[in-house]
Amino acid sequence: MARHNPAELVTGAVVLAVAGGFLVFAVANTGRSLGGAGSYPLHASFDHVDGLALGADVRIAGVKVGSVQAIRLDPKTFQADVTFSVQNGVGLTTDSSATVATDGLLGGKYLALAEGGDEKNIPPGGAVTITQGSVNLEALLGKYIFGGTSKASPPKSGDNKPNGGDGIAPLK
Repeated sequence: MARHNPAELVTGAVVLAVAGGFLVFAVANTGRSLGGAGSYPLHASFDHVDGLALGADVRIAGVKVGSVQAIRLDPKTFQADVTFSVQNGVGLTTDSSATVATDGLLGGKYLALAEGGDEKNIPPGGAVTITQGSVNLEALLGKYIFGGTSKASPPKSGDNKPNGGDGIAPLK
């Protein structure tokens, strides 16, 4: 039978302890609860949810209060129906709003909730009816670069400057 060096055994035990520590840290910081007892479901319908993924954060004032549970297409309205969870104790009023927002210029998408001023709360399983879908940055930049959103008047006769004489023309 081969004899092992005590330093090898200690090193192996330290490696296993560090790996176990990382595992405990990862599980503790996923933001998920076992059984879902600490949250309740809500729904919202959007025109566009480009980039919103399952498990994405649901935030109020930048603070995570839940996560996206399901995204499906409603075959009748052709809108994206998003089911998300919100922590118990966070009572959203019936005039609250939901927006698909971006976490920075290159960040991921999340669902931003804004509290309304009504006194009646949305019941569990209810719907947030005031929504704003995601903004397609590529389309927005394309309109800006190629002049799709220009409101300038056409050049006047005898004026050889584009856009009514302001000297600024869209890129072509």
